[in-house]
Amino acid sequence: MNARTVTLDWGYRAVRPALFRLGDGDAEAAHHATLERLARLSDRRISLKLLSRLTATHASPVEVAGITFPNRVGLAAGVDKNGIALRAWSHLGFGHVELGTVTAQAQPGNPQPRLFRLRSSDAIINRMGFNNDGAVALATRLRDNGPVGIPVGVSIGKTKTTPVEKATRDYLTSLRALDAYADYFAVNVSSPNTPGLRSLQDKEPLAELLAEIVTAAGELSRTPIFVKIAPDLSDEAIDDVIEVAQRADASGIIATNTTLARDGLAPRDLPLADEVGGLSGAPLTRRARYVVARVAERSRLPVIGVGGVMTSADGQALLDAGASLVQVYSGLIYRGPGLVADLARVLG
Repeated sequence: MNARTVTLDWGYRAVRPALFRLGDGDAEAAHHATLERLARLSDRRISLKLLSRLTATHASPVEVAGITFPNRVGLAAGVDKNGIALRAWSHLGFGHVELGTVTAQAQPGNPQPRLFRLRSSDAIINRMGFNNDGAVALATRLRDNGPVGIPVGVSIGKTKTTPVEKATRDYLTSLRALDAYADYFAVNVSSPNTPGLRSLQDKEPLAELLAEIVTAAGELSRTPIFVKIAPDLSDEAIDDVIEVAQRADASGIIATNTTLARDGLAPRDLPLADEVGGLSGAPLTRRARYVVARVAERSRLPVIGVGGVMTSADGQALLDAGASLVQVYSGLIYRGPGLVADLARVLG
């Protein structure tokens, strides 16, 4: 770490206990409070300039799927679903941000509580259920914000009340609403928190879905289409996704989403292991790396690696496995913006 990263790291360590106490310790309340603070920060130019000086790196831009990214580190979907703090992320050192997952219709998501910290394991369990304001509301926010200095991806998913057999129409509604404002789309067929969604990763449903989405994108602005897959897929299923994505002319694969497995948890966190939902964070590090490596070895598609990036070494390992970009979520919660700056510097 350089001096600025150390400053960010120690600063975050000092404030993290207070952040984790927000909302009487409720992780979702703390999440929303943090986003609101970042949104307010976005209106303070002097504060943003000071923050940018702390997070600035000399990373070289990289081109992936025809998009130029100022560095290799992105914010994963799920952190800022509705683009509330959109203008803050570049000042925190990110080279791109993925919003969403957003659905065609606004929906409240699953009942609370639905977000849990497993602190001894550096992990999170969530069963949010695609709570979001809807595709049109996000499009309006993106239009009103204008350019934010880094590429903006949008993760799109299926509305809970939409039958799986009508999922394609649902995805296309979001695509068309947001096409003018997204630099790329991530087709989320891998969240464990929407009933039936993961069945869309099966070969035939995925082929139908991607063919329609890629065709529609081509008729609009040719916005790149990535498909986001689960870490729980078998090797055969991963190979099927690769085959389908390449045949559909998708632009890349995002590996991975959260896992249903509960391997690698610290004993102190085992009482939370029975909570329903997807697990992210350090226990996912090795599996995400394996899936990235398999996709990279068996396809010509660029890969965005996400899952268990808690240190710069974890990010470098994903690049070594074949990823072109990495994204963070749980690492940001546990390590703070110092991790982002360190990743951007180390990954070059």
